[in-house]
Amino acid sequence: MSMDPIVSQIKVFGHPLHPGLIHFPVAALIGLIASDLAFVFSADPFWARASIWLAGVGAVGGWLASTAGLMDMLLVSQIRRLITGWCHAMLAVMLLSLATFNWLLRLPDATANIVPQGLYLSLLCGLLITATGYLGGRLVYENAVGVNIDDMLQEDTKS
Repeated sequence: MSMDPIVSQIKVFGHPLHPGLIHFPVAALIGLIASDLAFVFSADPFWARASIWLAGVGAVGGWLASTAGLMDMLLVSQIRRLITGWCHAMLAVMLLSLATFNWLLRLPDATANIVPQGLYLSLLCGLLITATGYLGGRLVYENAVGVNIDDMLQEDTKS
């Protein structure tokens, strides 16, 4: 491979932390769309309670994941040189802001703000997850951010 890897500085046992942390908040925020829609169509308060928990897990988990991503952005100069890295970071900030607002909007009364504000924010977060995830994937697959090239080469020689 001719690509030089960009090594993450925030890692556990050699594995970059940011990509490992994003799965739970992403899953929660995607599940939030489904639970909001279930509430809209059923009016069952169970779905409103599920939504408030999913919104909270998405927001708090997003803060944790974004902290690891921000630390890598600040500590690794090669990442700061990538336009894709800055675009990913800006979309992630917008996503985290909307996800947090969506959660806080629901805290006083789980059922009061799902229609239309909560559902709109959930759908908007879903779109931002798609765009942010696409750019994050480009950072990994096109720029080798957080990829251990030595491990990949060893796997190729075993095959």
